[in-house]
Amino acid sequence: MITRQRLAAGICALLATLTAGVAFPAGAVADETDSTASPKVELVLDVSGSMSAKDMDGGSRMAAAKQAFNEVLDATPEEVQLGIRTLGANYHGNDRKTGCKDTAQLYPVGTLNRTEAKTAVATLTPTGWTPIGPALLKAADDLNGGDGTRRIVLISDGEDTCQPLDPCEVAREIAAKGIGLTIDTLGLVPDAKTRDQLSCIADATGGTYTSVQHKEELSDRVGQLVDRAADPVVTPVATEGTAQCTSAPTLKSGLYTDREEFGKQRFYRVDVNPGQELRASVSVGADREVNPDYGVLLRAVTVHGREIVRGEGTGNGRTDVISTGLRYPKAESDDDNAPAETVCLQVTNSFSAVSGVKTTPGLPLELTVDVVDGPSKASDVASFGLGRGWWLLGALVLTGFVAGLLWGWVSRWRLAVWRTN
Repeated sequence: MITRQRLAAGICALLATLTAGVAFPAGAVADETDSTASPKVELVLDVSGSMSAKDMDGGSRMAAAKQAFNEVLDATPEEVQLGIRTLGANYHGNDRKTGCKDTAQLYPVGTLNRTEAKTAVATLTPTGWTPIGPALLKAADDLNGGDGTRRIVLISDGEDTCQPLDPCEVAREIAAKGIGLTIDTLGLVPDAKTRDQLSCIADATGGTYTSVQHKEELSDRVGQLVDRAADPVVTPVATEGTAQCTSAPTLKSGLYTDREEFGKQRFYRVDVNPGQELRASVSVGADREVNPDYGVLLRAVTVHGREIVRGEGTGNGRTDVISTGLRYPKAESDDDNAPAETVCLQVTNSFSAVSGVKTTPGLPLELTVDVVDGPSKASDVASFGLGRGWWLLGALVLTGFVAGLLWGWVSRWRLAVWRTN
């Protein structure tokens, strides 16, 4: 009996050791977290008199904004420093000069106290003018300092009423300072003039414009933009694709931005050496009103136009960005001096603008190019796709075989003892 117990214990110990090897592979180390500057976000809310209009799912625009703010405050990542600024919230009179100075910081940018922020939002009542330009200037000052991501999210239901301080020019001025501040805008009414102005503000700083007419959409979009501030900062490089591959710019690994006309194509060139793999992805944004049912196509073709591989994405009007990607591994060559292959990346979109919407400038395009070393020699990578883990599977099979033999031997021994007794 003692012998059988020791044998079973030994088998269990062997299996436990192998299992531990799977769970904690050799060479594994603890994750290292890089300390980075905290991202900063300021929500700038229009509290002008028109926000009392009741056209957001049966409720007022102000009620929808408050609901969105409460949901976003609950979900804001801990590392994000968030503040709230208002425009048109305090002055009730008709004096234009005074009304156009009506912008105030409702909650300072910093570590978020959700209860205090929600209490401050709850006190808001649609009141006065719409000084978007002055509010953006003040918001930029609120976010000044530090090296982390800085983002303004502007929610408004109308044009600026405090011209000649043009909010588009204000946004361009902020962008020209080179402080890396992005302004995203959300419009609560499908008005062409409002859309044009808010799109212009966003375009000037590399931000996005979204038209929102439902409460859930507003909450979701504001939450997405706040979460985006916590993402690592990658500065894209402006490039300009061409209509033909022969004259296209040659790109290296990196993130690039461009503009593409409605229904047109852009070409870019990438050199891929033998044994390397090209990975590319593209996103095209609808920064203005477009017809539903659209798509984007990313093709890798040779300089002679033969298709190598493609990626496709489609949409139906429910999102304002559509993306796709592809991968192309180039086989190794026995010739050490084999030249690189020039691969042409072709980006084509099938967006179409609704009647009356300007088609220039083109749609914002973001292209990611990554050229990496391909898999090592075949003997080093995969038998049945298992890579270097093949030896572990072999060890487990061998262990199972030996354990089976031992268990069979023990069973036969027990049966023999039982027959003898």
